[in-house]
Amino acid sequence: MERAAVCDYEGYDYRARFWRAANRAYEDAAERLALTRLLPPRGRRLIELGASFGRLAECYAGYDEVILLDYARTGLEQAMQRWGSDPRFHFVLADIYHLPFVAGAFDAAVMVRVMHHIANVPAALRQIRRVLAEGGVFVLEFANKRHLKAMLRYALHRQAWSPYDLEPYEFETLHFDFHPRWMAAQLRAQDLHIESARAVSYLRLGVLKQRMPLRWLMMLERVLQRTAALGVYSPSVFWRLRAGRTNDLATLPPLEAIFCSPRSGHPLRREGESWVCDADGTRWRIEGRLHDFRAPLPA
Repeated sequence: MERAAVCDYEGYDYRARFWRAANRAYEDAAERLALTRLLPPRGRRLIELGASFGRLAECYAGYDEVILLDYARTGLEQAMQRWGSDPRFHFVLADIYHLPFVAGAFDAAVMVRVMHHIANVPAALRQIRRVLAEGGVFVLEFANKRHLKAMLRYALHRQAWSPYDLEPYEFETLHFDFHPRWMAAQLRAQDLHIESARAVSYLRLGVLKQRMPLRWLMMLERVLQRTAALGVYSPSVFWRLRAGRTNDLATLPPLEAIFCSPRSGHPLRREGESWVCDADGTRWRIEGRLHDFRAPLPA
């Protein structure tokens, strides 16, 4: 199985070091606001791609089944500590380029703060579209290359790269900003169609976060997010996408039938504490409600 480069957060305490230690309460609240405005409040089965420690999982209260997927065990173990007692939740270790699910397994998908780590966007989107049922909803967040700060810095000759160039900009290894027009074209190519947008985190400035109470920032944020209809020039963009052209949701397979081999693509059968692929003989580890598809078990 060919492996594309992935941004691996194994061993990194993302919750403590990125969120708690860096005063990102505003960013967290702004993203939750956008997600709850775009995601249908109820559904049958949702997957969050790059869920890490399950920061946004409480937003999925209206879903019957929830899959939290990440490549790093460190994050998912924290998610299990918080959400493992809820039988609706299952936890999957996997590579986004080789999702271990049959086609049409989910009626909703969420991906927040992940796309900026994706080097091969078309390959990732193909996988997401494949596992979404026809008529399913995908809430996507991505880092916006054409945001106001970048536009100002470019106008003042304080940065070399152009925010108007359509191609993704890799500002450090496996960290990308994307132009909205470029991203929209990639999504259309995968039969994913924009239904609604939110312009998120315009107020992501240290001086504002230090001097303004969070409740004031969020009052402004509620207004600013709605300006997406006029154009998205915010650091972060949220889109609600529809898989296909219909709102009529296709029938989903039962939970026990959603897993497939990330190598062969064939459905898996459970045998004790492992998933077994009869097509290629590979086995994949099950630990309670944690399913590990990063590498097969030794033969």
